[in-house]
Amino acid sequence: MPFADFIMNFQALDLPSPDDVVQSRAIRSEQGLCVFFTFLQDMDLPPHSHGPQWGTVVEGEIAFTIGGETRRYGPGDSYDIGAGVEHGARIRAGTRVIDVFSEPDRYPLR
Repeated sequence: MPFADFIMNFQALDLPSPDDVVQSRAIRSEQGLCVFFTFLQDMDLPPHSHGPQWGTVVEGEIAFTIGGETRRYGPGDSYDIGAGVEHGARIRAGTRVIDVFSEPDRYPLR
């Protein structure tokens, strides 16, 4: 199920991946950044780390490696990544997730 039209009217992010691979819409506050991601193609997210992140899979599947442990996440599954914990993922085309980052400026808005 696509995200609601009003969500798709939120600002997009300036991401390192092209729009034909991943689409984004975001809400930013002083306390954090909430991002609605839609993955249009399979994507490998290389290992990296940053401040705390929490997310939930709305549709599709992610094979997430968090702190050296790999687990598959599907619709309704949530993940909680602590500050500085290395993580990377293999994300299937058609996956939609909502991610919340503690860092308001994790990604710049377009």
